[in-house]
Order: sequence, then structure tokens, then C-alpha cells
Amino acid sequence: MARLKHKLVPPSPPPERGVKAATFRLLLDTAMTIIRKDGHIPSVAETAVRSKVSRATAYRYFPSRSALVTAVIDSSLGPVRNHRSELPDARARLQELFEQTFPRFKEFEPQLRAAAQLTLEQWAQERAGLLEEEPYRRGYRAAILEHALKPLAPQLPTSIYDRLHRSLSVIYGIEPYVILKDMWGLSDREVERTALWMANALVDAAMREAGLEVTPLKR
Repeated sequence: MARLKHKLVPPSPPPERGVKAATFRLLLDTAMTIIRKDGHIPSVAETAVRSKVSRATAYRYFPSRSALVTAVIDSSLGPVRNHRSELPDARARLQELFEQTFPRFKEFEPQLRAAAQLTLEQWAQERAGLLEEEPYRRGYRAAILEHALKPLAPQLPTSIYDRLHRSLSVIYGIEPYVILKDMWGLSDREVERTALWMANALVDAAMREAGLEVTPLKR
């Protein structure tokens, strides 16, 4: 069974200059501010009103909340999605990935929580037959983790690799913040340390299951 490749089609690039670029940025910044300060996901109409832009204009840029939140997350996580490593060891790559990108999760925690909230809300609406917009889709972390695991992939059986890949996707993202901060009251730094500890434990377990030697990771 061939391993699945996780390649999402990137969204259309925003306007780069002129009035269109300024309007796009105004709407996006307004939505970011509403999420960060007011604590809720704004509708496109609310974003338009707060931006002092006509609703018709706003809907041309963002036809739905899903499109609006997609732009918010693209703006927040651009450096994370573009992260690349040349390290030859998968565990070292994961360590680098977590240490360099988790601070970004902390910085944009309200926006990431909003995206997770929208996903859950739309899931419930879809089950009830009430969803009236295209659902917001997440999935970039799969490709990010695939890049980090690339040096280890040829050494693992497909079943073990797939299990490791999926398991890491549970702890790489906003989810550790939601659980460890809300339930346990951990600091941002301790959330990062705990998530990395779990990631290392998962990689070590996968390597042992595959019969590979596990040596201490050099730092």
C-alpha cells in the first residue's frame, strides 16, 4: 500500500498592490482584531461593517466565514507552513520544527482556536443538515509533519509510519494548548515542552516497533 501524499492546493494569493490589496488587508486585519479582542468569529457582514466597507465589496473578497478564517490562518501561520529543514535526522527535524514553530502557535492562539471552533460548529451544522457555507478545511500539518519525518520514512513499515504520522498530527497544533492550558493550567512554555516530549516518545516507540536502534538525541 503506497503512502498517501498530503498536498493541499494553496489558496489564491491575495492582491499585492493598489486599492484591492489595501481593502483585502483592511478586512483581514479587522477580522484578526475581532477574533483576538472580542473572542468570536466574525461574519463577513460584521467584518465589513467594522471595516467601513460595503458588504458587497467584502463578499467579493471573502464569500464566506470559511474563506475569511482561511485567510486569517494563512496570514498567521505562513512561516510555519513554509518551514523547511535540511537536518538528516527525523527526530532532530521534529525537535527543530516544534521549537521554531510553537511560539507562532502561542502568538496566534486566538486565531487558531477560532479556526478549531469553526470546524466544530460546521461539523454540527452539517450533521443537522443546516450547513449553508462550504466547510473550513484544515490539513496543512500533515504535509508539515511529512517533511519532518522524511528521513525516517524509508526505514519504517507503512503501517508504523502511518500510525506515527497520524499520532503526531494530534499533538502538533492548537490542540495541546486547548487541553493542557484549559484543563491543567500549564504555561505556554510547559505546553511546548510537553508536546515535544510526547513527539519524541512517539518517534522512539515507532522506531522500536520497527526494530530500529534508538539512540539519545543530540541537542
